[in-house]
Amino acid sequence: MAPTTKIKLIELSSVSPPPGSVPATSLPLTFLDIPWLPFSPGQPLFFYHFPMSTLQFTQTVLPNLRQSLSFTLQYFFPFAGKLVLPPEPSKPFIEYTEGDSVSLTVAESGGDFSYLSGDGQRKFEDLHSLVPKLPDGEKDTLLAIQITVFPGCGICIGFALRPVVADGRTFDNFLKMWASLACKNRGEDLHYPAAIIDRSVIHDPSGLESTFLKEWWSVKNSEKKGLFHSTRSNFPDMVRSTFILGRPEMEKIKKWILLHGTKQMFLSPYVLTCAFVWVCWMKTHWPNNADSEEVHFFGFIAGGITRLNYPIPASYVGNCVAFGRLGAIRKDLMAENGIVYAAKVIGNTIKKLDGNVLEGAKNWISEWKMLLESDLHVTITGSPKLKFYSLDFGWGRPKKIEVSIDEMRAISLCESRDVVGGIEIGLTLPKSKMDHFTFIFNKCLNNLF
Repeated sequence: MAPTTKIKLIELSSVSPPPGSVPATSLPLTFLDIPWLPFSPGQPLFFYHFPMSTLQFTQTVLPNLRQSLSFTLQYFFPFAGKLVLPPEPSKPFIEYTEGDSVSLTVAESGGDFSYLSGDGQRKFEDLHSLVPKLPDGEKDTLLAIQITVFPGCGICIGFALRPVVADGRTFDNFLKMWASLACKNRGEDLHYPAAIIDRSVIHDPSGLESTFLKEWWSVKNSEKKGLFHSTRSNFPDMVRSTFILGRPEMEKIKKWILLHGTKQMFLSPYVLTCAFVWVCWMKTHWPNNADSEEVHFFGFIAGGITRLNYPIPASYVGNCVAFGRLGAIRKDLMAENGIVYAAKVIGNTIKKLDGNVLEGAKNWISEWKMLLESDLHVTITGSPKLKFYSLDFGWGRPKKIEVSIDEMRAISLCESRDVVGGIEIGLTLPKSKMDHFTFIFNKCLNNLF
């Protein structure tokens, strides 16, 4: 389906760290980076209400953004580097040399800014046109940025980021430093976290690196680009929608679970949201086959900063996340108390990860591959703990954030902009499925009490 809004290219440039600020560096991947090698780039979008003409933006705002981005890359130089894939069985690494850069595209859109930055159904291809393309080459570029101006309305800053270089926490730190430096250039005195590149802070006592490398090369050799692929691209009518669960809705879900479950269950806002959305997803996709004994898996990301048994700086640049996976039988998820069952298995898995975040880690890559290539399974991306809506470049908070609009069969979560304690849920589905999911989502909420 072709985009209904046209994008006009205004400017294409490259932004590097200040000359001489970063020496040539070869940065090894840690065992926590390697599992992300097969993944396609994340594609987050940040919409800002910022009414001005394209000419005004390029003349008065863009120079500051470009300069502050350059200074930020001095501290986050791996983002400007390249991913190098040496011959098997060698380990890939990130290489930075003088002049390496991040691609920065400036474009103009004639699209409806309010529509694209809203919560309702939006055509996937319209949003996808706001995402930059990572340049192809012998060595993989790690980050590209596109700023799209909607004259008189606002702007959208879109990213394509290979997850091997950074987890959500690192990306959040990068954005905060960029925004802080942009504001500082405007005379505002703000602070940003230091960036720690030293990879020796990550320890591999179980020797997982060799296991992950072996699995990575197996994936790389068996697939065209070594990337986990989605089953979604066959649908031409994909739409994106956002749903919000606030504290009142979460309390309803929690009361229902406690009424039909046990008081010993772990029921954080994250668990409540995941359980509710998973059951709605199941009822959307399998309305006529609810009694099946088929096992469905649910995958999510678990932070490692607070779960590993040794200290890691919060400003560490790289990946420090683990993978959680759990299975449930379809008929149990589709039953009247399916939300109770879902909350129990999700909560129990999180408690296990709290005790040993690397339990079962040797199977991470194979399990991700299985999850992402089957319609039976669901994955969660993003985290409500990352305060992306606080990201202010001097124009106020974002009007809307899409954690990632990629075609991966995943559900994204982030904090709500306007609902205190709420969680925004993002989905990309064929329109007919999205219509049905919306009906189920609202029906399930109304039927709880």
